[in-house]
Amino acid sequence: MKNTYLGKEIPKLGFGLMRLPMIGDEVDIEQVKHMADIFVENGFTYFDTAYPYINGKSEEAVKEALIGRFPRESIQIASKMPVWLCNKPEDFNPLLEVQLKRTGAEYFDFYLLHALDRNRMEQMDKIGGWDFVKRAKEEGLIRHFGFSFHDKADVLDQILISHPEAEFVQLQLNYADWENSDVQSGKCYEIARKHNTPIIVMEPVKGGNLANMPGEAGRIFKSKEPGKSVASWAMRYAGSLEGIITVLSGMSDLDQMQDNIDTMKDFSQLSEEEYATIEQVVDVLAKADTVPCTSCKYCVDGCPQKINIPEVLGSLNTYRTYKDLKAVKGHYNWVTANSGKASDCIACGYCEEQCPQHIAIIDALQEVAGVFG
Repeated sequence: MKNTYLGKEIPKLGFGLMRLPMIGDEVDIEQVKHMADIFVENGFTYFDTAYPYINGKSEEAVKEALIGRFPRESIQIASKMPVWLCNKPEDFNPLLEVQLKRTGAEYFDFYLLHALDRNRMEQMDKIGGWDFVKRAKEEGLIRHFGFSFHDKADVLDQILISHPEAEFVQLQLNYADWENSDVQSGKCYEIARKHNTPIIVMEPVKGGNLANMPGEAGRIFKSKEPGKSVASWAMRYAGSLEGIITVLSGMSDLDQMQDNIDTMKDFSQLSEEEYATIEQVVDVLAKADTVPCTSCKYCVDGCPQKINIPEVLGSLNTYRTYKDLKAVKGHYNWVTANSGKASDCIACGYCEEQCPQHIAIIDALQEVAGVFG
């Protein structure tokens, strides 16, 4: 990677707008405004949204919380083309028009073909997805284009060989997935570096799983740095990588934001001793029996039984960790009160096709049904 690259000057904490604070089914826009104010006041500038986040309400929050409240050139706004809704070349422009109208952004600083894998890569090549983003850039509707990625390293290599015009890639990078044979964080990182492609980091705390770690893993971190949060280790791990544009964090409350700002504002690279501490934790996590769901919710909208899969799998993980059936069953009944239960699964396979973590969701739901009914 060259010493100077796209996004090198961007502060290394990005505000991910996937998991915003909510009041019922609506975004708590006043809290989002307050969080955005604090974020910008501390020198951070990158905001990340996408077409499907919170059923479009995330992009709408951009318009209310950002546009007109900050000089447009002082912040970067990123969004993503929902490629799974595109079956022909004519499908792209109307979707981008909706996104620009929702956000009021006039243009996107960073625009991504969303969640490419092998199948979607082939579909984009077939219907001209890359031609579309190049035209959008020429027309001034986007400043830079790239893609987010959910597949194996060999597929990433193939995309970057075929499309050297991609200006950046968004990858899931965290210490827990670095050697994971399904996610392949480490291998994907090395592929991006080989191609000199700048990287936006997503899921640095793995959907919160690396922020709340009871038991031995959490105790290891606290014994080394009692005053630092567990999440701060994951954020610094991602921020210590080379060739990074920014590290996205889906902050859903002020406490999470303040912790991230405390960690990333006066950033310090991990030391060799700190890397060794993380390796201890990785060894512990490798022995843990939990489902690696990040609550991205890509599996939810198309589920014919309306099962809130991340919440259901979260109940299973809590049970596996604490073995308190009565307490966890109460929570499970609550989260499934207005949606499908695990026992409603018809094993259609939609969820597993969408899952970026490649989880055997059907098997997990069967286990949940056996435990909670």
